[in-house]
Amino acid sequence: MSTNPPSLRPDLAPSARFSDQPRAGQPTIGMVSLGCPKALVDSERILTRLRAEGYGISPDYSGADAVIVNTCGFLDSAKAESLDAIGEALTENGKVIVTGCLGAEPDYIREHHPRILAVTGPHQYEQVLDAVHGAVPPDPDPFIDLLPASGVKLTPRHYSYLKISEGCNHKCKFCIIPDMRGKLASRPAHAVLREADKLVSAGVRELLVISQDTSAYGLDRKYDTNPWKGGEVRSHITDLTRELGKLGNAKDLWVRLHYVYPYPSVRELIPLMADPDNAVLPYLDIPFQHAHPDVLKRMARPAASAKTLDEIAAWRAVCPDITLRSTFIVGYPGETEEQFQYLLDWMDEAQLDRIGCFQYENVDGARSNDLDGHVPAEVKQNRWDRFMEKAQAISEAKLQAKVGQTMDVIVDDIDADGIATCRTKADAPEIDGNLFIDEGTEGLSVGEIVTVTVDEAGEYDLWGALPA
Repeated sequence: MSTNPPSLRPDLAPSARFSDQPRAGQPTIGMVSLGCPKALVDSERILTRLRAEGYGISPDYSGADAVIVNTCGFLDSAKAESLDAIGEALTENGKVIVTGCLGAEPDYIREHHPRILAVTGPHQYEQVLDAVHGAVPPDPDPFIDLLPASGVKLTPRHYSYLKISEGCNHKCKFCIIPDMRGKLASRPAHAVLREADKLVSAGVRELLVISQDTSAYGLDRKYDTNPWKGGEVRSHITDLTRELGKLGNAKDLWVRLHYVYPYPSVRELIPLMADPDNAVLPYLDIPFQHAHPDVLKRMARPAASAKTLDEIAAWRAVCPDITLRSTFIVGYPGETEEQFQYLLDWMDEAQLDRIGCFQYENVDGARSNDLDGHVPAEVKQNRWDRFMEKAQAISEAKLQAKVGQTMDVIVDDIDADGIATCRTKADAPEIDGNLFIDEGTEGLSVGEIVTVTVDEAGEYDLWGALPA
């Protein structure tokens, strides 16, 4: 059994899954969705609109009348991956429409691939639809082309990403996301809750709340109130989370928060996570990025790592079972060996449960490109290796402590050999570990939440057994 690899890139979403079979003669569109879960939600929205207009969705190039490539521009390596995907789509199909974050640089894309039909930027849904109409006219059959109430989902049926806002107000020097996606733009609370309610009614067992800055949700709306189920709810992350937690029993529904900045308001979320009857999981995904105050200052991020340790201790005092996940950058311009060692020592104190890391890369348009003291590639690699060795040791010790415990897991897959791949409450899809069940899985089904006893631990994954 292979275990979860330690080098998963933190900006990647699960691979899109296509299950619809187009009807005979139906115009079909293919979709290549790259990048983060937020981009995957954009792909779902585009395909939902196209399905409503009578288009079929093709799982391969040969069956598609045209292909949409939803690109990523997070890192230069992600840009290269997007260009490769565009080139492959052009070779295999020929009719290609480009959208997404890299679409904010149309000249750059056309310089490499002049044959593409159209380029649009992130969440420019109408322009994508116009480009599709021009390439492949719609031909709907209102008696056959029925759209599911929850829309088109590119994830497994039992979990779904729930995007609560677009954009970001931060000006981190290494990031160009605000330039591509704009400032924070929160959805009204009742619109988010209505979508979540529909997803749960359609059988979704896990809601993964995402945005660029989940903690800041509603700030741009001045935390306005919205009508909801005979009452009112504020567009505020605490109120929204509380209402999401009421959409199902904790045994039947999981609500997981991603991209939460450690603002003081996060303290208000922890009691919700500590409540065993609430569907909100004791899990926080917080992008710390580094720990040394000087490095954080050069990143243009809050430089309060010592206070962060105090916050972590306070969260754990209220909710001892909380799982903390974060990502870090090593080799940032100007990072000294002493500052990197400070990060390793901070990790020893923080004892985070789930840790991702990537080496700093220049990104066209980022202000960090102009900083002094760029770190040589071999030094970045060395620091990444040492960081991951530390992260692995922490993970292994934490997982070993879970042997003998009984816990709930959600079943993601059951292979031909009957081995079930599951996740605990401490594991988000793709980016965290798994729990494997080797025996007695005949009665299990994908999407089911079951209780297991942990009987073995590895560096990143667990193995468990069902009750006898």
